[in-house]
Amino acid sequence: MKVALVHEWLATLGGSERVLLAFARMFPGAPVFTSIYDPERLPAEFHGLDVRPSFLQNLPGARKRHQALLPLMPLAFEQHDLRGYDLVLSSHHACAKGVIAMADALHVSYVHTPMRYAWDLTHEYQATLSAPKRLLAAPLLHYLRGWDVTSSLRVDRYVANSRLVAGRIAKHYRREASVVHPPIDAARFANQQAPGEHYLVVSRLVPYKRVDLAVAAATQTGRRLRVVGDGPLYKQLKAQAGPTVEFLGHLTDAQVQQQYAESRALLFPGFEDFGLTPLEAMASGRPVVAYGRGGALETVVDGVTGVLFAEQTVESLIGAMARLEATAFAPEAMARHAGGYDGAVFEAAMRGLIDGWWREHLERLPTRELAAW
Repeated sequence: MKVALVHEWLATLGGSERVLLAFARMFPGAPVFTSIYDPERLPAEFHGLDVRPSFLQNLPGARKRHQALLPLMPLAFEQHDLRGYDLVLSSHHACAKGVIAMADALHVSYVHTPMRYAWDLTHEYQATLSAPKRLLAAPLLHYLRGWDVTSSLRVDRYVANSRLVAGRIAKHYRREASVVHPPIDAARFANQQAPGEHYLVVSRLVPYKRVDLAVAAATQTGRRLRVVGDGPLYKQLKAQAGPTVEFLGHLTDAQVQQQYAESRALLFPGFEDFGLTPLEAMASGRPVVAYGRGGALETVVDGVTGVLFAEQTVESLIGAMARLEATAFAPEAMARHAGGYDGAVFEAAMRGLIDGWWREHLERLPTRELAAW
């Protein structure tokens, strides 16, 4: 079986990029078709991959401002030549599923979410723009929604990273999706260290992550908080923070692991599609205070691996922090729970699905023989 992997862009490291690495382990040597590739901003694991960027790679400034090229990304992915590939496995949250596979190929798309800024967050996104930019954004997003639905027909099978995203796929694409939660390297976060007294946030500093709630809660109550991550809200959040809030910026994986180990608990105040950081905290034996909607409902067991709060308000978050401080959590139970999301579990689930779909696919192509993979 000849396999092609497809990913949105390789210019930052996040949960979707870790999923791509898992796919690359499943299919060693498979090329990765993407829009932009910036190896300098990625860890060494990516440097050995056969990455094939689109024509966007050659545009001035493309590596640093890849998201500004969104209007051209549908065209960029359609230009990738996938002739000769039996299986196309796309990692999608923007345009990657829009590649054109051959009629006798099986296209499986792992969806982190349908395009947020075109669907669920479209009005929130446009509200952040100036009036002239909104005039341009509205027709562009209208076009992207149409293309997104049309290109959804090119996918043979969908896998969602959560039940929440499976519901979005059903709503926007009118397609069913299997659910396989994304992986963590549970063993990497094994921790025998005693917990500290401070709370922790590990997040990109963008509006929908609601890091402002964590900063405000810590500032009002005098609780210590460390914020790991960077983004456009860095200066604004730092200006709002009191003396008990410390901003650490971008850290290496090893440094983030140490921050989990030293913390009391993780704060997770955003409405997320899934969210890997709560599982990383649990694997480190640390509970999570999470907003009780979205992906957190699939990972955080209230009273066992953390505490859920009902409203995205500072008061609700402060109440949940007080409840966490009054509850005893077993680090071993939290680590065991996180182990159910380990990379080996993810790869076994994906292999099982793809193997079954591949066999069904071949039944419709009676002249071809089953290839091992």
